[in-house]
Amino acid sequence: MLEASAQTPLDRMLAARDWILADGATGTTLFNMGLQSGDAPELWNVEHPDRIAALYRGAVEAGSDLFLTNSFGGNASRLKLHDAQGRVDELNRAAAEIGREVADGAGRPVVVAGSVGPTGDIMAPMGTLTHEAAVEMFHEQAEALKAGGVDVLWLETISAPEEFRAAAEAFALADMPWCGTMSFDTAGRTMMGMTSSAMVRMVGKLPNPPRAFGANCGTGSSDLLRTVLGFAAAGPELPVIAKGNAGIPKYHDGHIHYDGTPELMADYAVMARNAGARIIGGCCGTTPDHLRAMRAALETRAPGPAPTLEEIAGSLGAFSSADDGTGDTSGAPARERRGRRRV
Repeated sequence: MLEASAQTPLDRMLAARDWILADGATGTTLFNMGLQSGDAPELWNVEHPDRIAALYRGAVEAGSDLFLTNSFGGNASRLKLHDAQGRVDELNRAAAEIGREVADGAGRPVVVAGSVGPTGDIMAPMGTLTHEAAVEMFHEQAEALKAGGVDVLWLETISAPEEFRAAAEAFALADMPWCGTMSFDTAGRTMMGMTSSAMVRMVGKLPNPPRAFGANCGTGSSDLLRTVLGFAAAGPELPVIAKGNAGIPKYHDGHIHYDGTPELMADYAVMARNAGARIIGGCCGTTPDHLRAMRAALETRAPGPAPTLEEIAGSLGAFSSADDGTGDTSGAPARERRGRRRV
């Protein structure tokens, strides 16, 4: 089994840098390349490998130190919707191999993170997906990404703590380091009720803890930063990840567009760093133009104190809910009394 102290490319980067710039949106970029709604992006790993390589290169050329593979929906349950449940190994391995080639040709250290999304099923006892079945699905995908050459596995957009724990167990079976993010998209909580402070407690107790943890997607960059402040207030031992959407989605001319400008995402990136995040990127709507602005801001703006909620709302827009989901209606992130420390 992978030793907790074993140095990975991500560990070395975190040790040498105050912050790491991750990538932006996969789906937004692929739709701009011609992917149709309802199609499986993972099929493009073998049908259009040149476009997937362009997706990865776009992030690297914009300044990303880490990018995620095109394998978010690459588990058997999600691929079954496209009659491709028997192609888990093929599609994930291809996603990773393309990524490995792009990273190795970057001329600087770039981390390839194997994206692992939710199964799309509801975990028992609320649903029919058992812990054992979830572990099996995540393990199958993890082994394929490992074989393709990823540096680290990257669990993302998870709502249920049970699914997060199943993935952690599967990644231990694959003997791979990993990172994990949840999506806090329901009034400061995940869809299954997880709060920022509860996530800090959960990752701290996992037998196979992630190299870093945090939040992605959700309802906008303002809400995501409030969640990051909640992480910091709970005194985490692990580096924090912030991967927020580029503004709010709006329907225009038959397409979904995100209204966050590169300037807004530059402000978001600096605020995320000041709030305590070490790995900072974008999610839905975040293009290479956004990433370039984020990189420039992180390199040129001096670190400062953690932003207040008023500063976040004034710069990035209003919050979508009155509190952070913990039951604290004061407007400030709930703070635990014990074990609090700055990150």
